[in-house]
Amino acid sequence: MTNKKHTSPLAAVQELAVLTGAVAIIAAAVYFFLVPSHASVSSISGLGIVLANFVPLPLSAITMILNVVLLIIGFLTCGREFGAKTVYTSILLPLFLALLERLFPGIGSLTDSQELDVLCYILVVSVGLSILFNRNASSGGLDIVAKILNKYLHIELGRAMSLSGICVALSAALVYDKKTVVLSVLGTYFNGLVLDHFIFDHNIKRRVCIITKKEEELRRFILDDLHSGATVYESYGAYNMEKHREIITIVDKAEYQRLMNFMNREDPQAFITVYTVSDIRYQPKA
Repeated sequence: MTNKKHTSPLAAVQELAVLTGAVAIIAAAVYFFLVPSHASVSSISGLGIVLANFVPLPLSAITMILNVVLLIIGFLTCGREFGAKTVYTSILLPLFLALLERLFPGIGSLTDSQELDVLCYILVVSVGLSILFNRNASSGGLDIVAKILNKYLHIELGRAMSLSGICVALSAALVYDKKTVVLSVLGTYFNGLVLDHFIFDHNIKRRVCIITKKEEELRRFILDDLHSGATVYESYGAYNMEKHREIITIVDKAEYQRLMNFMNREDPQAFITVYTVSDIRYQPKA
């Protein structure tokens, strides 16, 4: 018998509100910073900025057309890998752009600097994208291209995203000067770095291995105060084959600080090793 997980209406509304807010942040980053810079930084909106020089349509309409076409291609080539969240965000982004075009027609650079515009875009858009990715969603566009490349050319998703992003950045050469092209390429590279920081630093945990004389106190602290789990292993010192018990736990940044404060107070001589953990997988029994 399979247990299906049901989402409450309130949770669904909250999830929708978070996704909408994240897409609004991305749209603002595109309209207020990417558009005035004329840079084509690693996004379908960046490609739309270039195409707007050839197609007599506003950026919002071009982005909508590109996203819809990519969604159709994605469904035809990759099946149902693109969930409702991707469809929702792909359609919502150009709608937000259309709203901004109506509210702030012909807006110029807020910083009066092409370089600062690109920098501000990278910082702001990374906030919106990290919210989407940490909610297991995406803004569509190049994510769909990356999945297609991954499936048919067997290119890793991260590398496929970088490749498609660089191609979009280089498209700026069709209409803009060398400086804008270089800014587009550099912006694409740094956008990836900043996005990795927002996403992976959020998920990073620490695997802490401790050998201490205060074993029972430590075990109770992990279970009762940190409300975390732990594993106890028997180990032997290679020098004199003395038997020890090693306690291993995985904690986040805040829990790690509390754990270290506890050990400094209770047993400053404890032997502690710490490893960075970026992915944790648990397969429950059927």
